[in-house]
Amino acid sequence: MADSAAAQLYDLIRQDGELTRSLFRQALQDPGGTVQRIRQLGQERGLELTDDTIRQFIASLDDDASKQWLVKARGGL
Repeated sequence: MADSAAAQLYDLIRQDGELTRSLFRQALQDPGGTVQRIRQLGQERGLELTDDTIRQFIASLDDDASKQWLVKARGGL
């Protein structure tokens, strides 16, 4: 269930270009804070996720854009 909630939240974030860019910029400076922000975005949408669930989901992504994002923000994600 957590994986489906994470996938649903990921799709919502990916559909919002400004939010995606904002999270990317934050991840470059504060990766741990980015995970917390993603968790808060989920809570606002009724999706209960843990920081670990978010990190695991992000690590499992298999598309080039996400992999590039992870390489740049690897520190705390």
